[in-house]
Amino acid sequence: MYDFLLFFFAGGAVLGAVLMVTRKNPVSAVIFLIAVFFFTSGVFLLLDAHYLAAINVILYAGAIMVLFLFVIMLLNLGHADWRDLRGPFGGLLTGSIGVAFLGLLVRNIVASTDAIAATPAGDALREATLEQGIVGVVARPLFGEYVVVLEVTGVLLLVSIVGTILLARRGDA
Repeated sequence: MYDFLLFFFAGGAVLGAVLMVTRKNPVSAVIFLIAVFFFTSGVFLLLDAHYLAAINVILYAGAIMVLFLFVIMLLNLGHADWRDLRGPFGGLLTGSIGVAFLGLLVRNIVASTDAIAATPAGDALREATLEQGIVGVVARPLFGEYVVVLEVTGVLLLVSIVGTILLARRGDA
């Protein structure tokens, strides 16, 4: 099952990236990029990197891509063309992906156990949470040893948004 899920998520990420690059419409390209983030989060989950998977979905797919969509739509760079998202087999593909995810969700709910609590990492996480609280467990490394990475990411996002606006304005002049 692990190998199937790994190939499913990796193949979905590659397919989404190819579809993102080949779209003419920027709105459709961003939607496919969001799909790539979700598939990449699935790979992170298989690698037991739950925090990276959650941050990938919440931060990148949730916040940053919504910001990019907002900038694209604000600058009127593209209109949603749903023919770009569908295809000859679009409904079949999305339906089967939805059924697969629903099946995985039901299987995980039925078979859920407290497996994390039985591991040494789960014990260390529980102790750190009791000491610092859940926010402290996440915030201390993020604003301590990874603060430079966080700041560089913020600057890169700001530069990309300003660059997008400048490129869009240059076409209007």
